[in-house]
Amino acid sequence: MDKNVRISADSICDLPPDYIREHNIPIMPLIVNMGETAVEDGEGVADQIYAFADKTHQTPKTAARSTGDYKEFFAKHKPAKGALIHFTVSAELSASYQSALLASQEMTGVYVVDSRSLSTGTGLSVVYAIELAEAGLSADEIVKKVAAKIPETQASFLTKSLTYLHRGGRCSGTSRFLASAMAIRPQIVVVNGKMIPGKKYMGIYTLVLKRYVNDILSAFNNPDLNYCFITHTRMDNPEIVEEIKKLVAAKYKFAHIVETIAGGTITSHCGPNTLGVLYFNKKDA
Repeated sequence: MDKNVRISADSICDLPPDYIREHNIPIMPLIVNMGETAVEDGEGVADQIYAFADKTHQTPKTAARSTGDYKEFFAKHKPAKGALIHFTVSAELSASYQSALLASQEMTGVYVVDSRSLSTGTGLSVVYAIELAEAGLSADEIVKKVAAKIPETQASFLTKSLTYLHRGGRCSGTSRFLASAMAIRPQIVVVNGKMIPGKKYMGIYTLVLKRYVNDILSAFNNPDLNYCFITHTRMDNPEIVEEIKKLVAAKYKFAHIVETIAGGTITSHCGPNTLGVLYFNKKDA
């Protein structure tokens, strides 16, 4: 990698800790508010969220970092004679992008990219940028190529319950009751940077997950065969993740099928037993 170009990201990118360490990616932790306690998103925060939600029957609130926080972060991590490219969650979902952009405008050599996604949908863009940097491209070239790639991001999740979404004000009590009574498993899809309801599945969750994965793989059938992320929160049946990996591998020959555990931001909004399959799906089918 060109040592004069560095790639960083918000914690919501949900990339594996080993990958982050290997590629020396600075991570800006978003904020998770549990009652009066504010913690920085990172390893172990999801367990704190579950404990808080079980005890209080409330959902934690998430918050972006301030422009001042980003200025300090950028000043610390930008190469002295080079550039820093920072990735945020979609501007449609958080104020993070705007805060980071304002901070970058007061500095030189800092680029802020709106991933138009979340979780490893953002992570896909980070990985692509890392590969371009390792190939020796300049910061300007990387930002241009990533911008062209972002519309190919396929990001969706299936969640077992609407409990966390309801507590966070993202669905009504009636919707939650009906979904529970009818064993409806809602899909969440990221389209044009926004989270919108997708297909509603019904039935036993482990079986529904396989249907969801098969539907995604069939609908988005021109994948970039480099990376596929299987990203999930805490699962009651962890073995199902291995079955999902096998389903993906049987359908497409991805070079890397990577399991990642969602961090505090996704956990706060979706709760346990949420799983997504995310990859770039090429437009030139």
